[in-house]
Amino acid sequence: MESGNKILITNSLESYGIKNSKINYQLSPEELHQITIEKGKGVEASSGALAVNTGEFTGRSPQDRFIVKDNITEDKIWWGNINIPFEADKFDKLYNKVVDYLSNKEIFVRDSYACADENYKLNIRVINEYPWSNLFAFNMFLRPTEEELENFSPEWTVVNAPGFMANPGEDGTRQHNFAILNFTKKIALIGGTGYTGEIKKGIFSALNFILPVFKNTLPMHCSANVGKDDDTAIFFGLSGTGKTTLSTDPNRSLIGDDEHGWTNENTVFNFEGGCYAKVINLSRDNEPEIFDAIKKGAILENVILNNKGEVDFSDTSITQNTRVSYPINHIENIQIPSIGKNPKNIFFLTADAFGVLPPISKLTPSQAAYHFISGYTAKVAGTEAGVVEPVPSFSACFGAPFMPLHPSKYAEMLSKKMIDAGVNVWLVNTGWTGGPYGIGTRMKLKYTRAMINAVLNGDLGLYNYDDYHIHSVFGVAQPRTCPGVPTSVLSPRATWNDDEAYYKTAFKLTNAFRENFKKFEAHCSEEIRRGGPQRYAF
Repeated sequence: MESGNKILITNSLESYGIKNSKINYQLSPEELHQITIEKGKGVEASSGALAVNTGEFTGRSPQDRFIVKDNITEDKIWWGNINIPFEADKFDKLYNKVVDYLSNKEIFVRDSYACADENYKLNIRVINEYPWSNLFAFNMFLRPTEEELENFSPEWTVVNAPGFMANPGEDGTRQHNFAILNFTKKIALIGGTGYTGEIKKGIFSALNFILPVFKNTLPMHCSANVGKDDDTAIFFGLSGTGKTTLSTDPNRSLIGDDEHGWTNENTVFNFEGGCYAKVINLSRDNEPEIFDAIKKGAILENVILNNKGEVDFSDTSITQNTRVSYPINHIENIQIPSIGKNPKNIFFLTADAFGVLPPISKLTPSQAAYHFISGYTAKVAGTEAGVVEPVPSFSACFGAPFMPLHPSKYAEMLSKKMIDAGVNVWLVNTGWTGGPYGIGTRMKLKYTRAMINAVLNGDLGLYNYDDYHIHSVFGVAQPRTCPGVPTSVLSPRATWNDDEAYYKTAFKLTNAFRENFKKFEAHCSEEIRRGGPQRYAF
């Protein structure tokens, strides 16, 4: 292996079926940045970050995510429209096509690992067709030392070929793009899409199976940070609810922004080595840590630059899912290593576009399990074709597309851990107040931060009837007062100034909760079922 621009010998990946290729191994971020620009696949923004366009796909394609059905997975996976089965022989044939496609090309290889806790470490080899995809792998996975690389043995392999187009009729895919997990061969096979999120989500979906099944450890789609007193906080939430924003706090150290494990040794560890944040409407005033992380080494996806290379973060002409990836050390306040103690507070974030959920409320253990399984947020007009008013959106465990097991398995593990650790669980509405989307306004970030800080400072800790009001529809305990937040904001009904319209909308949402939960009821205890909204009708 040469130093500097490292190139493996031509046939070094023959065991993968890749032949006669120029294989660039473990290139530095600077080298990958420069190669991307030289190949005309990206440009440098004024901040120094690399800006790329991911092409046809600017987000994940859940209907094109498959898991090979075999002896390992057949009786354990929660099969359905989220975990779609794929035949083993079809996988083998498609894999051979992909590696034939990568043969005789210049490709990029990176060895890395997931899981900051040494006891759960998963070595990964990533094989990319594009240099910027390899830079993404550098940013998002944990980075081995030179000494660790000398004896590196990959357990899982990601084969990523965005330029390869499948033939659905022949290959067994739905269309030309695909992301397939094979647990027997320990391969994540990705083709037909340049969206980099498929790379990290492939490995993290694998961990969401491996950790609970083989390690008795709870995997979580969440962010986490830790305070000066070693108090860990966890933030669950779907895209757009503020998970990355709220966990990136100048007064607390970031453990990680998206994927974590909660062990039986009473620790929480980060899966990854970087952050992958949405940048729609990003500003330094509201999110200074993320804004300042966008510098040399970061990758901006599908943003619009002016002729000076400056990003217009409000421009969604390519997609609303504009993103940036960067190594976690681009954030000033980080936990090293990325491990914390048992959490003291857990926040479920939801962007309620109906504007009926309290801005913050305290949950009982049964309510926490119910809301965890539900994973509620809402889509607003313009986010998808045909969406003209708020639409309830449920994603089990706040990450259904990445959860191979039945959601009740994760919920039971979380519920037990919450009870054993004495954790407080909070439902936080980062969505609308004073009415639904189109009438009300988005909850001010400064108010949400004030509520989070009040919890972390102990100002909203212990439950007391005099300090809380039980919501008449959702049954959750909403505080009557909170430092830094106007009292009027804490009552969603009061912000509407129209009780009849408020309750009609609130019951509409409870009906959506109950309808969604029907598919889980048979697998859940009576205690969890009672954690849902009050069963009233308007």
